[in-house]
Amino acid sequence: MASRAPLFLLVICFCCCSGHAKSFIKVVCDTTITGQVAHQSMLTCKVETTQEIPDLNIAVVVWKKPGDDQFLSALDRRPDKKNKFPPGYKVTLNDRTVSLVITDPKVKDEGVYSCLVMTDSGNAETTTYFKVTAKYEAPSVDSIDEKVVPNAHKSLICKATGGYPLGKLRWFDDKNTEWTKSAEPTIVNQTEDGLLEISSKLPLMKLSTSDEYICVVYNASDGKEGSAKIRTDDPDYDPSIQNPSKTSLSAIIAPVLVIGSLIVGLLLALLICRRRSQQQNRRPSTAPLMGTHDMVPNTDQVIDPPPPYCEEFKDNMA
Repeated sequence: MASRAPLFLLVICFCCCSGHAKSFIKVVCDTTITGQVAHQSMLTCKVETTQEIPDLNIAVVVWKKPGDDQFLSALDRRPDKKNKFPPGYKVTLNDRTVSLVITDPKVKDEGVYSCLVMTDSGNAETTTYFKVTAKYEAPSVDSIDEKVVPNAHKSLICKATGGYPLGKLRWFDDKNTEWTKSAEPTIVNQTEDGLLEISSKLPLMKLSTSDEYICVVYNASDGKEGSAKIRTDDPDYDPSIQNPSKTSLSAIIAPVLVIGSLIVGLLLALLICRRRSQQQNRRPSTAPLMGTHDMVPNTDQVIDPPPPYCEEFKDNMA
């Protein structure tokens, strides 16, 4: 805090001088300047004169956040003055444009900033509002069994994190019909870094006719930032896996496996038939030599008629 004492004294002197001296300058800034979390931002103002002053000398530029004593940064261009900026902040001067560079904006940096300018033709001060935004990550949606809501057999839970300021979640079915009014009030949680997590619960009634629902996250300006789908007719559907390449690969592998199984089955059947045929063809050649009568099957003569040569033998004996 001691190192900031000279800056506080400089601001006090600035205010005293600006109250008694006639000023021919003014500082003009945009009413609101918008920056994004984790992206370098710049608060820029211009020094203008109320009359022609070709050689205006800007001696001191002070940027501060009213009510926040932990942040006060200044650029002192007077002789023998050294400037030391706090981490993450830097004051720049380019001709008559004065800027405050915030290298790594966070939610806590949002608020009103004052720009004080001291010149050889007078002093001036103005304010601007720094608005911080952060884009929500792609939402995730899951299905759970519902045991609390009457007549509902399951509920869909949608979550989106990492955004700022407060956005909203909306529900649609596969026919683009909106179901947001049927959802429960959005739950909002704030993380340590100031970013927001929002979640929405959509109960599904037992007579629900839609097989697919879409959760869409919108930012505070109603801009669409992401969406997620879930099917309710497929119990094995995993909403976290939404890779078209994997889907197309599965569609190719399944028919190949079926066709391959059929081919293997046919080959096995042909092999079995071939082996049986070979065994039948080998039986006569491998049988032992037998007499003529031994070739006759041992069958019941009452049922099976005698061989033809037996009748001829009887006729010759007669």
